Amino acid sequence: MHDILPDDLPLWQELERTVRDVFARYGFAEIRVPLVEKTELFARAIGAETDVVEKEMYTFTDRNGDQLSLRPEGTAGVVRAVLQNSLLYSAPLRLWYCGAMFRRERPQKGRTRQFHQVGAEVFGAAGPDIDAELLAMSQRIWSELGIEGLRLEINSLGTSSERQIYREALKSYFSLHLSALDEDSLRRLERNPLRIMDSKSASMQEIIAGAPSFSEFLGAESRVHFDQLRRYLDVLGVPHEVNPRLVRGLDYYSHTVFEWITDQLGAQGTVCAGGRYDGLVALQGGKPWPGIGFAMGQERLVELMRAKGEINAATPHIYLVMVGDQTTPHGLEIAERLRRNIPTLRILANLGGGSFKAQFKRADRSGADLALVLGEEELQQSIVTIKPLRTEADQRQVALEELSSWLSDWLHHR
Repeated sequence: MHDILPDDLPLWQELERTVRDVFARYGFAEIRVPLVEKTELFARAIGAETDVVEKEMYTFTDRNGDQLSLRPEGTAGVVRAVLQNSLLYSAPLRLWYCGAMFRRERPQKGRTRQFHQVGAEVFGAAGPDIDAELLAMSQRIWSELGIEGLRLEINSLGTSSERQIYREALKSYFSLHLSALDEDSLRRLERNPLRIMDSKSASMQEIIAGAPSFSEFLGAESRVHFDQLRRYLDVLGVPHEVNPRLVRGLDYYSHTVFEWITDQLGAQGTVCAGGRYDGLVALQGGKPWPGIGFAMGQERLVELMRAKGEINAATPHIYLVMVGDQTTPHGLEIAERLRRNIPTLRILANLGGGSFKAQFKRADRSGADLALVLGEEELQQSIVTIKPLRTEADQRQVALEELSSWLSDWLHHR
């Protein structure tokens, strides 16, 4: 579990501002759900036999004897919230969330035990049109973040009855290769052989490649849904490829599943994933109700944003150097006036005193473009000296009454 340090926060804030804006343009409202839920919520929704529930959740017993877990993902909590608060029946309901999730797994680049996700969920829309719009919305987010090179993989997991037939076919196939199955796959064979298809083990990939494809078991309605989705994506200009081995890691998915993948983050290439979960609301105690959603990993998106060379938005434009016993109160008043008059101006005033030389060293370390110098001589003449810190341009003096206007013009043309 890692700290998010000040130098990185501007990237996180830019990501969150962008997704908030895009979600609003598509009619999504924000929801905030607890970090802690009853363990049974996740066992029912995600699947008691998944790796997430069996091995990765942080689970504890509280004073009342209730078994609680830190949330490993967001969808289950959102479903509980909309059922508990009778929100479903204003369908179609569009919600988004943002926050920390927790899984106890081996940390590696782009994968930490506390990680952060932004997610979107839609309830009450059964057709492939909403599937396509969600994917177009996610593509819009990548575009507005300036992230390139993501590819979209999609697949269909059909209905629950189709999956059951497919499970039996997989069980028969993998039973013929028992000696080649790793420990996790042997454990999954009896409980849920579909989960073997999600294995990331290198030794399993050749065997998985020879397994039956889900497309062979899709019924007519499932095929129509998937074919229509692909047509909508073509109309919307969303390039995609079908990956018949894509099953996702959670048990509640049906019909459409998808992943947005990058080649820039090594093994942790999935930056956004999701799909349709038409049976999840009923599983959580509600009436059968269609749903679809996705979650994107903030840590991984921040890594991609950092690779673009994003500028630290917290870097000040101006560093105010104040020299002399009488200059500090006047300097602080000038700084406040500038912040009030120019809301986008970032100004850092030197506090704690220091010699002229020491203050200029601080100004240089701050990354500011300009130093404003207010000494006793400037104070007497009601001027400031403006010294460029990143270029060879000459310094100049500006009257205090004209300073806001001068800096506004400079900020506009910088």
